[in-house]
Amino acid sequence: MTIEQRQLKAEQLLRAAGILPVVTVHTLDEARRVSRALLDGGLPAIELTLRTPVAIEALAMLKRELPGIVIGAGTVLSVEQMEQSIAAGADFLVTPGTPTEMADALAQATIPVVPGGATPTEFLALMARGFRVCKLFPANAVGGLAMLKGLAGPLAELKICPTGGISEDNAGEFLSQPNVVCVGGSWMVPKQWIEAGAWDKVTESSAKAAAIVAKARGG
Repeated sequence: MTIEQRQLKAEQLLRAAGILPVVTVHTLDEARRVSRALLDGGLPAIELTLRTPVAIEALAMLKRELPGIVIGAGTVLSVEQMEQSIAAGADFLVTPGTPTEMADALAQATIPVVPGGATPTEFLALMARGFRVCKLFPANAVGGLAMLKGLAGPLAELKICPTGGISEDNAGEFLSQPNVVCVGGSWMVPKQWIEAGAWDKVTESSAKAAAIVAKARGG
């Protein structure tokens, strides 16, 4: 599969998700319960961050136990993490930023990749390697909607998943931008709900998020 084909797959995965919950878990049981709650609410994909020691094991477990969920390995910071995520069965990879060495490795990855950037220069460097689907992070901190509108003209081919500072209140506005394929956020999986085992709240919030996607897309 060429990078063009992998990027097309990345775009398809993100469009199908609409809203990508950014999930951080500390135990396998948390991973299992929160993923089921998100699925029950109507969100079919997650970005599972590699911020905890259990993350890779949780990713592999979820791919075995919940084959219906699409899992992106998030906060991928090194080539080693990239390789571990692929071996664990990740459907795609997401980075918060993409230095040169990582960009070169990710361009050769065997699965779809959504590399992160925060400036036009970073996105141009990624596009030069064949990337057309990227993460804008931290989205609100670097200009939010104004940044997305500013990028749309000169980087017309770029499809973006803004993440960082996006909430239930503004997700619809972000999704309405023509160059946005998906938004990432953690408002439906706050730390306190996961720690308290408030899975019903996760499902309820996920259902609201799914409704935001449907409305933004005229569903």
